[in-house]
Amino acid sequence: MGGAFAKHLRAARYTVIGYDPAVPAMQAFRRLGGRAARSPAEVAAGARIIITSLPSPRAMEEAFFGKDGIAKGARRGTIVIEASTMTLELKESIRRRLARRGVHLLDCPISGTGAQAAAKDIAVYASGDRRAFNRCRAVFDAFARSTYYCGEFGVGSKLKFVANLLVTIHNLSTAEAMVVGEKAGLDLKLLYRVIGDGAGSSRMFQVRGPMMVAGRYVPAHMKGEVYQKDIDIIRAFVRRLRCPTPLFDGSIPFYAAALRAGRAKEDTAAIHAVLRKRARLRGPVPGRRGG
Repeated sequence: MGGAFAKHLRAARYTVIGYDPAVPAMQAFRRLGGRAARSPAEVAAGARIIITSLPSPRAMEEAFFGKDGIAKGARRGTIVIEASTMTLELKESIRRRLARRGVHLLDCPISGTGAQAAAKDIAVYASGDRRAFNRCRAVFDAFARSTYYCGEFGVGSKLKFVANLLVTIHNLSTAEAMVVGEKAGLDLKLLYRVIGDGAGSSRMFQVRGPMMVAGRYVPAHMKGEVYQKDIDIIRAFVRRLRCPTPLFDGSIPFYAAALRAGRAKEDTAAIHAVLRKRARLRGPVPGRRGG
């Protein structure tokens, strides 16, 4: 996500300073014309608007309050656009701790995959201080297809949980449709083209359907091991609400099965392989190149 944000911000002629602990990510960032920092603190010292996109609670704590974290370098009045999917409790804790330093945190989770971010095809669910949001409006426009101001801090995350609940279900429904089609002897390229143009389609059908048709789940738009964190967050959220979620609950075992099958680094579309195995389908997927 961060690399995609940087690419679009550079294209919009912003000066971008960034940090990632992964060396390849920093090399790619330099090729974009970005200014590479040595730490989150250095980023914060050089920017008044910061975007964070982090994979885990541990990474978030380190990025914000580690030895060379954002809190160390940020000046009063700095705005942080927090784009990760994390629990409301964690984000609220970060917001309060930063507020004591005069730094504004906006809760701005992203709807879309890494591939969609690269194509500037994502939506931002922004929430928090309205004046801080208004100051960032042009920045959002530079890297997102659409941005919604959703209200008080935390509303953006609640909307993201609902969106990911649907993603979880629709990804499985796409895999199910592909396996039913294959069992029926259909060419999956034909199935994808025809169903994708009708009432049965969904955004996940469009985004992950081609991976399932090809029977290849790499490179991952969203790794299964990372998405498991999102599933756990949603499950805890709906349990606190005491809200029935039968389709979401029924989807979870298939994602767990993909992880057990050694597909943690593959895209979540790999649940297609889980269903194929349970349907006793073997060999290349119909429509796969060379199949």
